[in-house]
Amino acid sequence: MPINRWDNAVAQPLQGVEELRYRSNLLGQDRTVCNWGGGNTSFKTTGTDFRGRPINIMWVKGSGSDLADATAKNFTALDLDDVLPLFEREEMVDEEMVAYLTQCMIDPKHPRMSIETLLHAFLPYPHVDHAHPDAIISICCADNGKEVAKEIWGDKFVWVDYIRPGFTLSKQIAQGVKDNPNAELVLMAKHGLVTWGATSEESYNKTIATIQQAEDYIATRVAALGDKLFGGAKHQALDSEARREIAAQVFPTIRGLVGKDARMILNYDDNEKVLQFVNSYDAGKLGEIGAACPDHLVHTKRTPLLVDWSPATGDVEALKAALASGIAAYNEDYKAYFESNKIEGDVMSAPPPRVILIPGIGLVSTGKTKAVSEVSTALYNRAIAVMTGSTALGNFISLSPAESFAVEYWPLELYKMSLAPPEVEFSRQIAFITGGGGGIGSATARKLVKEGAHVVLADINLETAQNAADELNKKAGAGRAVAVKLDVTDEEQVLKAYADAILAYGGVDVIVNNAGLATSSPFDQTTLKEWNLNNNVLSTGYFLVAREAFKIMKAQGTGGSMVFVGSKNSVYAGKNAAAYSTAKAAELHLARCIAAEGGEYGIRVNTVLPDAVLSGSAIWNSGWRNERAAAYGINPDQLEEYYRKRTTLLVNILPEDIANSIAFLAGSQSAKTTGCFVTVDGGVPAAFAR
Repeated sequence: MPINRWDNAVAQPLQGVEELRYRSNLLGQDRTVCNWGGGNTSFKTTGTDFRGRPINIMWVKGSGSDLADATAKNFTALDLDDVLPLFEREEMVDEEMVAYLTQCMIDPKHPRMSIETLLHAFLPYPHVDHAHPDAIISICCADNGKEVAKEIWGDKFVWVDYIRPGFTLSKQIAQGVKDNPNAELVLMAKHGLVTWGATSEESYNKTIATIQQAEDYIATRVAALGDKLFGGAKHQALDSEARREIAAQVFPTIRGLVGKDARMILNYDDNEKVLQFVNSYDAGKLGEIGAACPDHLVHTKRTPLLVDWSPATGDVEALKAALASGIAAYNEDYKAYFESNKIEGDVMSAPPPRVILIPGIGLVSTGKTKAVSEVSTALYNRAIAVMTGSTALGNFISLSPAESFAVEYWPLELYKMSLAPPEVEFSRQIAFITGGGGGIGSATARKLVKEGAHVVLADINLETAQNAADELNKKAGAGRAVAVKLDVTDEEQVLKAYADAILAYGGVDVIVNNAGLATSSPFDQTTLKEWNLNNNVLSTGYFLVAREAFKIMKAQGTGGSMVFVGSKNSVYAGKNAAAYSTAKAAELHLARCIAAEGGEYGIRVNTVLPDAVLSGSAIWNSGWRNERAAAYGINPDQLEEYYRKRTTLLVNILPEDIANSIAFLAGSQSAKTTGCFVTVDGGVPAAFAR
């Protein structure tokens, strides 16, 4: 149910484009009203040109932005007197339209205008809204939609048959409104809604009221279907724990199957309405009909993949096999779709599905980032809502394959997609960092996120890991980092941490084995407890973390990189540190052992050997600082200077120095390096490699 959120106390002080921004945000923040990135709004006013002459101006949402969080800078102003003569044209191709409208912009620094700018310009109203509400699209995607609209709105609507947005559609809408003086709204078949008003508030209220009328009408029809919606239940959903357990087992397989050419980040949704749809008799038939509207199609492809699997068996291996065969068949079908519809110059996008429906489990979407995959998930939820309404009213209909292709490969739509930031070194990759809340761990996370990665910060101190994740999400955008609690010596916790990582992102590409501790004591005073503590964390813990990552990377089949954070003591027998040094040496050799086995799977394993990284370190802020100072016969506050002076470069080592080396070893510049170690210690001659 759309909620009218208009607040005069907020709106009244706003003027011009700021009031338009306010209205746009209200519409966009309700995803049952506006899809992510979809919809557009406008208002007409007067102003002056660069020479001070009075002109009529239209402000309209720019291309590539989202109404939900648009700011004033996301809107474009055009000279309306230059735009309106286009209505007299008989036809106009997209390229000519864009070139012409670009010349009408008041400020060339404004974003490129919306694809549907002429729709707004040709309607003779001060304020115009165009949205894609679920309830309206339900009517517009029903085979009897026009008849339903007459029952709801009588003669107060204009119905426009489907045509791709552009000059012709804009002119048809304007002509239809001109020919019907009673019209209060426009219904665009297989597309959306247009409303208007004399004021911004009136336009907003009209939009919300129109959607509510449609929702009320549809709700009674849906209620009458009861459990017969979508043909009724063919499968039963597994319980929540079982769903998540199976999802964690199969997501790396999915990631490998859809990411052979370019890795993907996954998003998982098992809400009640998703489960009702994927478990229904009609899910396959409805999914094959096509996308609910052009805005859905761009992010979900024309159809989803419904996996042929029975959840009642609980057979995970059968599910993996069904995924493999299903994705292979989907790829071939997509290639045939492309070949049947392409024109010269078209370049096929990646063929794997963007939305995968698994009976009993839920919905999995794929994207180059978590944010992108979440958009696909959100839009298929909207598609389910539309199919709910359309099937309750009549039969669901959609764009034909040719119409779908014309949208999917439309240059103006591809332009919007091109506005995304360019990909960088670790784009599409998932990094799992142990000790993620500490100095080296958090510095590494910042480095990898800056270069495009999604990160899982695993730490025995969940609070510090969560704080680091929150900081990253604030700077890089929601969803780029998650925190999980992990004691690396506990096998069950290791398994759970990876399951959480997989459910968050789909798998893992980079492992940074960094969890650590250190103790110091003369050899003859080293207790068995101290010995076991060091070896449990630094040897057994690294083994458990690496072993599970190895399994996931093999399942994905796309390779991977592990970087162990060792120590100068991995190659140098430090005084009063037998337990620590032995464990660190074992860690180094473990990395080499894994490298020897991982090569055939494209799994690389390398080690960084730091020394005396005191800054931000929980280890150095514990008893270790005092113990090491005592070993050297100095005061603890002299330790940092002592370490600096013993290096050949006379430098202190910072967490960022280690993070840079980790990023190098995990990245493409060292793609042919494995079983190697790199010292980052400022040059300690005693630890030089021999």
